[in-house]
Amino acid sequence: MLTTKENASLINLRRDIHRCPELSSHENLTAKRLLEELEQLNPDGLFDQLGVTGTGEKSTGIAACFGEKKRENKTFSKIILFRCELDALPIEETINLAYKSIHQGVSHKCGHDGHMAILMAVATYFSKYRPQGFQVICLFQPAEETGYGAQQVINDPRFSQLNPDMVFSLHNVPGLALGAAFIRTGTLCCASRGLTISYRGKSAHAAQPETGISPVPAIYKTIELLENINKHLEIESTLSFATIVGIKLGDKAFGTAPSRSELYVTLRSDANGVMDKYIQFITQEVKQLSEQFGLEFELNFQDVFAATINTPNAVSLVKAALIEEPVVELDTPFRWSEDFGLFTAKYCGAMFGLGAGLNTPALHDSKYDFPDELIEVGSRYFIKIAEEVMSTNS
Repeated sequence: MLTTKENASLINLRRDIHRCPELSSHENLTAKRLLEELEQLNPDGLFDQLGVTGTGEKSTGIAACFGEKKRENKTFSKIILFRCELDALPIEETINLAYKSIHQGVSHKCGHDGHMAILMAVATYFSKYRPQGFQVICLFQPAEETGYGAQQVINDPRFSQLNPDMVFSLHNVPGLALGAAFIRTGTLCCASRGLTISYRGKSAHAAQPETGISPVPAIYKTIELLENINKHLEIESTLSFATIVGIKLGDKAFGTAPSRSELYVTLRSDANGVMDKYIQFITQEVKQLSEQFGLEFELNFQDVFAATINTPNAVSLVKAALIEEPVVELDTPFRWSEDFGLFTAKYCGAMFGLGAGLNTPALHDSKYDFPDELIEVGSRYFIKIAEEVMSTNS
């Protein structure tokens, strides 16, 4: 749908962005580069610094609008939003590329560089073929990896001016057939959140541990509760579970019995309701254990992601649009999480996986690199989806 020259330019853009990755909420140079590219396309509306951070810092979100502007007594038949992510990961790149990351310990190991190139291709197309009676919005969203970005964008008062009718996104998925689209109605990506459980007691001499208040017994019991949480709550889902990812207990001080501990856990579920049950259960049990053993406790959550739940109407539109493309309907959701679920909770929408190749290293692997050929494929799919929405609403 784009010329050979345009596709080559988009590959170069992807590689330039890959070379200069930026972490969540700090995508300043990335956003500046994208804004420069978008300004050359003369969009009908352009929003930068989109998002409310709550820290006083400027956000890096961008929305470019293509299509007729609203006029008095006239509304669009449909406003269609496509979204990609801006941020990279705190992972050292271990492959030698001509465009290897120049920032030590930071790299695009989730393919967001490729997603940006895909959406820029969509913007390029609709800058040449302006929608009539419709509007297409290309949203470049910050801070997906931390789970903050989508909510920050939605909370920006200017986002209410965009007010999309339908929202769509994609994510490349290594290990699946290159270029195939993977979709399902309902949950596509699981809900997840990181949890830190802290216990505080009283230190003592290791020769007289009974004179202190140790968190060790509470930690033992908490681990047992987490490892058997589905049994306690009578939950049968194989996609709902708790993963203990780390424990910090005391110090390497052989003369001192510990007074503090931290337990790091990732909670995951294919249903937001189950996640709510997890949190309620853990809060209740940790409180009881702290009282039983005379400890103080604290629960802290981070990297909070709701489940990404696709709406039936949007999934039907994607299938119709990609009728001539390789589409696979998934039986079960992906285990990983995405903050696009905050959009589909508010708007009719769908996300789909885009196969990145059977032998491609996994997401977040230090050897991963986004396949350039997916830029044309992904943008073609988005354009077909937009045109399907337009044709079914005429």
